[in-house]
Amino acid sequence: MAETARNAGNMPIAKRVYIQRDYSTGMLPKFQEKLPRELDDIITPGTFQKTVQELNKIYEETETMKCSTYWEGLFSCLTGYLLLGCMETQYDAGLKKAKIYLKEQNKKVYWPKGVLIKDPYPTGLRSIEIVIYNCSN
Repeated sequence: MAETARNAGNMPIAKRVYIQRDYSTGMLPKFQEKLPRELDDIITPGTFQKTVQELNKIYEETETMKCSTYWEGLFSCLTGYLLLGCMETQYDAGLKKAKIYLKEQNKKVYWPKGVLIKDPYPTGLRSIEIVIYNCSN
């Protein structure tokens, strides 16, 4: 995504669109799957829905409490949280997976159409920012 963002540095931004988090099913990170009007002529609704559904699935797996999650917490506490410096937690692995997925989708699907989807983690998973570039030049 860094290479894509670097290429985008020369292009003027036409619009920024934000996909809000959907709290209707609870506090798990889940984003609205409806295609924004601003993307109607650029991206197909099915493509956009598939991307958001996959992101929702990744974040749901990341947030799900499993036996291994409890063990991570227990052993972290017992080792004075030094264990967290030695291994990747389930949560970190999920965030990494989401970042890789977004990078792949941007490269293959969105960037060729002048659109860039930003990772929602740096903004606290509140919204997904979609940047539409003016490619008419």
